[in-house]
Amino acid sequence: MSSKTRNTEYGPISEKLLRADLSELCVNKHGVQTGPFGSQLHKKDYVEDGTPIITVEHLGDNRITHENTPFVSDDDKKRLSKYHLQEGDIVFSRVGSVDRRALVRKTEEGWLFSGRCLRVRVNKEKINPIYLSYFFGLESFKNYIRSIAVGATMPSLNTKMLSGVQIYYPESLVVQKRIAHYLHTLDEKIQLNHQINQTLEQMAQAIFKSWFVDFEPVKAKMAALEAGGSEDDALLAAMQAIAGNALFASNAADADAATQLARLQAEHPEQYATLRATAELFPAAMQDSELGEIPEGWECLPLDEIAHYQNGLALQKYRPENEDDFLPVLKIAQLRAGYADGKEKASPNIRKDCIVDNGDVIFSWSGSLIVDIWCGGKAALNQHLFKVTSGKYPKWLYYYFTRHHLEEFQRIAAAKAVTMGHIKREHLKQALCAIPRKELIEQVGKTLSHILDQTIALRLEAQSLAELRDALLPKLLSGELAVSAATDQITKAEEAMNVQS
Repeated sequence: MSSKTRNTEYGPISEKLLRADLSELCVNKHGVQTGPFGSQLHKKDYVEDGTPIITVEHLGDNRITHENTPFVSDDDKKRLSKYHLQEGDIVFSRVGSVDRRALVRKTEEGWLFSGRCLRVRVNKEKINPIYLSYFFGLESFKNYIRSIAVGATMPSLNTKMLSGVQIYYPESLVVQKRIAHYLHTLDEKIQLNHQINQTLEQMAQAIFKSWFVDFEPVKAKMAALEAGGSEDDALLAAMQAIAGNALFASNAADADAATQLARLQAEHPEQYATLRATAELFPAAMQDSELGEIPEGWECLPLDEIAHYQNGLALQKYRPENEDDFLPVLKIAQLRAGYADGKEKASPNIRKDCIVDNGDVIFSWSGSLIVDIWCGGKAALNQHLFKVTSGKYPKWLYYYFTRHHLEEFQRIAAAKAVTMGHIKREHLKQALCAIPRKELIEQVGKTLSHILDQTIALRLEAQSLAELRDALLPKLLSGELAVSAATDQITKAEEAMNVQS
């Protein structure tokens, strides 16, 4: 759909859209409101259980995070009733990252917001709050809101500033709701992928710790033999140990492990055969090593012998010769965010081992120590980051062993009396790992490699959905894309995602 546009503080906007100050769309003069001042609520007033209060730290990408929220008592909740949240409210950061905002959902009704936040409550007969929350998420709007904030060190907003921002919206509430529904559907799918990945990661970590750190299948065999059992008894014990962590066992709480395994053999013979084959590959004895006791026949190797840790480059020395031909730079901030924003660019003609792509294991060894699977597209690896690879061992093995040692690496970095803590290569050599025989690595890889592949696929899907979401609204606002065309785009994207999964 072609449409005449007007130049605005947010770029070209269709002339067919209405324009209003935010205050004109709010329920009343208190539609944009600051949270309770320090004199009304202090940190000492927080209690261990009660009603959650939202702070700036809990404002995610248009979603309120529920982890580590402070609580207020019932008496304080009643006293601060004017600061209660309702479904459809939008909470802004008042200080610091002033472009952060989150939509209040049904589950957060009755919660409070802190004095470091601003609450927006609109007249739902004029504008759909979900549509407005996505309008606030436009990159052009966020750039604008940052530009009007006061203070260089600690930017801040007030009710007058936010009340005066210009909002552009379709006159029809039906159209607003349709746009909001499309964008919200994409967000919900992204969130579902995130939740599934959390479950997969917890499962993989539990399996890895049980098998390669605590050696539970080996110890189960040893305990069965020490109790006078046969080799078959030891194998059954190992199968029980493996099944409990791999989630193969029945959920029936009243059945013992042997009964559960018998049921598994009858109902899922292929899973049972895999479980038995895995258990057979675990030894029934331990041996001494530099790491301490490890399973018999396993090797004790440091991280730097399991994998190659390639440091990145000082990429300020490798600027692109052509502004249209470049790689975005991957630094610690981009690793934490999960995507390379392209604010810094590097030449694509750098060493291949310093170019990263989807599925690569990246380890930041300085500052914020993080180990993650990169899913943000092709990028140039900056210094202070390792690209982790191996010509001998599978990705799941060196990824989870690096993750296993991360807590110790973080402790080492935190103990350094410098501005930015870090680890050295000598610490990779000191990080020891119990490495099983090749046959067990291949067998276990059927489980852990599959989980890791699922995780990567879901993250890439979420990344594609986020890109679609972020591209839709600017096109809708400018008139470049009709709502019907947006529907077609989303339908095609969903069909493509279903085929991939």
